[in-house]
Amino acid sequence: MSDLIQNFLSNRVLSRFTILIIDLLMIMFSCLSMYFVRYGLVGLTQDVKTDGLVICLILILFNTITFISFRTFSGILRFSSFPDLLRIVYALGLGYALTFMVVLVLRKLDPEFNLTNVTFVAIFMLNIFLMTFSRILVKEVYEEITGSTVKPVNVFIYGTKQAGVSVAKALKGNNEFNYRVLGFISDENYMIGKNLMGVTIHANNQYLFSTLESKDVKTIIVSPQKMEEIKNSNLLANFVDNNIALLTTVPINEWNGTLTSKEQLKDVQIEDLLPRDPIHINMREIASNIEGRRVLVTGAAGSIGSEIVRQVASFNPYSITLIDQAETPLHDMRLELQEKWRELPTEIVVADISNKSRMETIFSKTRPQYIFHAAAYKHVPMMEDNVSESIQTNILGAKIVADLAVKYNADKFVMISTDKAVNPSNVMGCSKRICEIYVQALAKHIEKSGQTSTQFITTRFGNVLGSNGSVIPLFREQIKHGGPVTVTHPEIIRYFMTIPEACQLVLEAGAMGKNGEIYIFDMGKPVKILDLAKRMIRLSGSKDIKIEFTGLRHGEKLYEELLNKAEHTKPTYHEKIMIADVREYEYEEINHNVNALIQVSYDYDDMRTVKAMKRMVPEFRSINSPFEAVDSLLNNMPKEAVIVSQPRQ
Repeated sequence: MSDLIQNFLSNRVLSRFTILIIDLLMIMFSCLSMYFVRYGLVGLTQDVKTDGLVICLILILFNTITFISFRTFSGILRFSSFPDLLRIVYALGLGYALTFMVVLVLRKLDPEFNLTNVTFVAIFMLNIFLMTFSRILVKEVYEEITGSTVKPVNVFIYGTKQAGVSVAKALKGNNEFNYRVLGFISDENYMIGKNLMGVTIHANNQYLFSTLESKDVKTIIVSPQKMEEIKNSNLLANFVDNNIALLTTVPINEWNGTLTSKEQLKDVQIEDLLPRDPIHINMREIASNIEGRRVLVTGAAGSIGSEIVRQVASFNPYSITLIDQAETPLHDMRLELQEKWRELPTEIVVADISNKSRMETIFSKTRPQYIFHAAAYKHVPMMEDNVSESIQTNILGAKIVADLAVKYNADKFVMISTDKAVNPSNVMGCSKRICEIYVQALAKHIEKSGQTSTQFITTRFGNVLGSNGSVIPLFREQIKHGGPVTVTHPEIIRYFMTIPEACQLVLEAGAMGKNGEIYIFDMGKPVKILDLAKRMIRLSGSKDIKIEFTGLRHGEKLYEELLNKAEHTKPTYHEKIMIADVREYEYEEINHNVNALIQVSYDYDDMRTVKAMKRMVPEFRSINSPFEAVDSLLNNMPKEAVIVSQPRQ
């Protein structure tokens, strides 16, 4: 029976017009009833009755306007919250204030006008009581009828300042959330033990988890302000490790007054638990470099490229050209740009960066001044199996774009590299290291010859959180399907950075860069992938998901490096960005060897191609790969051996 009542009530909502009419009837009732209380039967006389009707009509007129302005009738009565009641008070207060001004005018025109100040205030107070009490009554009756079928979730709020209190008020004032706040957690000693909103404030110490257990609390809601304060500490990780579910909210300035739906409460993501300091960039310097410039982004539909596009678009460039082979993601970027930056001139180009004639046409048409080269194949095991494609896209593509930047006098060319280029152990990493060498050699060559003012900047960083094909989306999908979660090795570690952070540093490095420099980013502390997997499982609330070790993939290291042993760094004005002091190469030799390597790749002989790569990058040592055989072969060859250019068959 209770289920039938609940379904009946849940599927029926009074229309906004009906609620408005009911509220106006309450104004009429308040006015007429207070007149009757004040004047009794005398109120039925013609003069008093007329004055009462006049005031009633004026109140209805002004309050109809204020009700519409404050949208007092827009909510669902059974889910009324404290802000809803406040809107009623504000609307009535303004409506009655306007009415009282009219009353003062009427008194001057007719000294016998029958309305005292006491009566007017009484009407106002009764009106507020009826409108607020009616909503509270509907809410309480509904909760009484339906509450027995849904057990509320006991929660603690982490944070006792305005943000934490606002979260607690929002949860108490909205039945949709079905959360019962049983306590607060604070880091301020002077707050511990005090009461807030009828519950106790607890310290985050060794006794907290026993308190949570005694109160049957399995969920903690972290206020957005507190999240920013503690996300770089171990506090949040401690909750996850003790199987406490964590939630937070969108920033308070996005609430539009209050929390209105469950979509505004979100799970704390694993990204929030990784040890990273916040990154600050010089927005003015970046804006001055990009504003009014023609910008071109390769790989514009990828994880890094698309974020670069978003951030560049916000700096008011003259135009932006997006190049990628992936048609569907590029189309998605087109739609996003049309929605958010409708006035920005945009060129969307489906193209292969290794197609020289196609790229030449694009450059001659768009004449880019600022180039971000993010296009590349990046998946290590895939490139171990597709060596020639790695050469032709990563190396040939970068060479074509870099050469065209010089030909068309671009101001800056910023290339995205990777920590896998340092002491490479796989084809992908080595291909990016060759790109670094070529771009740096080209930069020094044109600087000496004075051909052009193009500046070449290379940025080198590690894994980005949430990028296409990265480990975190993979783990999420595996957890979603009940596991197992696959980790290649129990000791494998990686550096992580969020996509926006990485792109901000790319923009900053591009702004500060001079020519031929390789910038490396401070990635914070490395993270053990096994620990990452365990925390993601705990964070999901799952208990029976297993972790399986699958073994290192072809070319995969246990750990990545940002510098090799022969490299050193020089500081910049940005604490997170350093310049790598790397070995430099002569352009003529590198250009010859790169061209020869590209020609060799067209034979699709993987062993021969990798051998040529290892001659160019002597520190390239394959790990867990068939190409380890090439290393032992090269060890017995003369150091001065070079690649001999081979004609394409």
